[in-house]
Amino acid sequence: MSEDETVEEQEEIVVEDEVIEEEIVEEVDPLQQALDRAETAEKEISYRDAEIQNVRKRLMSEKATAIQYGGMGMSRRMLEVLADIDRALSVEENEGLTLIRQKMWSQLSADGVTLIETKSMSFDPTKMEAITAIPPTEEFPANTVIEEIESGYLYKDRVLMPAKVVVASEQ
Repeated sequence: MSEDETVEEQEEIVVEDEVIEEEIVEEVDPLQQALDRAETAEKEISYRDAEIQNVRKRLMSEKATAIQYGGMGMSRRMLEVLADIDRALSVEENEGLTLIRQKMWSQLSADGVTLIETKSMSFDPTKMEAITAIPPTEEFPANTVIEEIESGYLYKDRVLMPAKVVVASEQ
């Protein structure tokens, strides 16, 4: 056998393979195609249903959070009034003003407002704002709150107003 005959035979085999592949492609069963499309559609429907459920859960969670923390804005405004009352009381003691302050604080507390404890505590940047830093001493080691300039408050578990503090720091 010559080399040319071998190449021709190989070409014939390749041509025959292509013809066989074309026949296979043409012999696809319409029923199988319909079943494949139905299966694909079912999967797509399942994915869409799961996506809808996830969106519903996320919206319910966001709605619950909005309801839970809906009073934050009003509490923040009332705390500003409370701070003004505290400043007025620091200048002159007034029994009526003291009663108003106590009542206002009791109402805010009932709504979920709490005071952030700072004095001699470790500095927590998520709840406190450092106004200035002083070198540490034996009494106040580094990263300890030395003095509270302005009180901070939490609304349930979120910071409503950060406490403004002086911190012992090595910087």
